[in-house]
Amino acid sequence: MKRYGWRYAVIDEGWYMRNPSGDKLETRDYQMDGHGLLIPDSQRFPSSADGQGFKPLADWIHARGLKFGLHIVRGIPKQAVENNLPIAGSDFRAQDAADKAATCGWDDGDYGVADNPAGQAYYDSMLRQYAEWGLDFLKVDCISDHPYRSSEIRQIAEAIRKSGRPIVLSLSPGPTQLSHAKEVREQAQMWRIANDLWDGWSFTHDHPEDDFPNGVRPFFDYLAAWNSWTGHGGWPDADMLPVGSLRPHPGLGEPRQSRLTADEARTLFSLWAIARSPMILGSNLTQLDADTRMLVNNAAVADLNQRAGAGRPVLAPGFDKDKLRVWVSTPGGSMRPDTVAVFNLTNEPLTVKAPWTDLGLSAGRLHLRDLWTGERLAASAEADLVVAPHGVKLLKVAQFVEARRSPARSPHKPEGR
Repeated sequence: MKRYGWRYAVIDEGWYMRNPSGDKLETRDYQMDGHGLLIPDSQRFPSSADGQGFKPLADWIHARGLKFGLHIVRGIPKQAVENNLPIAGSDFRAQDAADKAATCGWDDGDYGVADNPAGQAYYDSMLRQYAEWGLDFLKVDCISDHPYRSSEIRQIAEAIRKSGRPIVLSLSPGPTQLSHAKEVREQAQMWRIANDLWDGWSFTHDHPEDDFPNGVRPFFDYLAAWNSWTGHGGWPDADMLPVGSLRPHPGLGEPRQSRLTADEARTLFSLWAIARSPMILGSNLTQLDADTRMLVNNAAVADLNQRAGAGRPVLAPGFDKDKLRVWVSTPGGSMRPDTVAVFNLTNEPLTVKAPWTDLGLSAGRLHLRDLWTGERLAASAEADLVVAPHGVKLLKVAQFVEARRSPARSPHKPEGR
């Protein structure tokens, strides 16, 4: 997969627990060192034995040209605070760094980190250890919404800078509020813009304000709202891609094959690619089926996601936005969009007949190629498409044909018959 742009291998939540499925904090059995820093459980990660941490695993990943990442929940372990362990590289102790009022509403393992020198010292020691392991990516949870922890975002970003190692900082969960856009762009490289995405087009919720779980449909609005904050090192994160085999522990529901249809899965990948959302695969990589391989190993779609420039939504005149959405992408250094994604939000096939200019492309006769099927469309100044239910036409301009012009008439020569 590396040749198609997939580079980061990230270990998700709970790598420091001996028993991640334990019914309470004590039975989950957090593993930590003498300075209150979480360490991998050596029974589940044998290469971490003898105090090596994740360095052997990170070295193995780096040797294959990949990058290594971890997920953590912000804060300092309650066990470290109760034992008042010393903070490495400082004269502080864990109780000096703890903000006991700033717990996470859905994770009982940590106290918040206080906005004081002791708190900064704790995060400095954490990122110093991660840098020694060879970390390239850090996802920090319970920090960008419910609650938003501005002080801890700043502390972690500062600790990364002090570590001397370039580490991507990803903030979670969503929805990060647009009112925080400036700060998260300054401190992090990624931030979640919505609550968790799961494998459905839409889900019914008991309360209007409830957005868990999210289906694919709301992300057209989420990504459009954040579009102006995209690019130049900051990437609104629309969440992982729940396609393929969601086994053995999906995190929601029973182990299963993704419930997204083939068209919905292509829509998901196309929207993430053209909107420049980070693309994070949530599949079981040991069980990749042919359809999932087709999604993840499409070089043209991966290139669209990784290219310079930015995608943007287009309001197509004459079309109901509840039925049709359009995004275009312009390559870096150009003013002319060269890629268009035409999405059908309805449950029926949708016919789209309109000048390409109404869909955000240039005037003139265009040759376009479908990035999913490879099909080449006949040169035309107008779109004539049938888009499948919940499907997409992801088209790139292969050639622009200038309209022919009549020869200019000489002002000095009378026109002949």
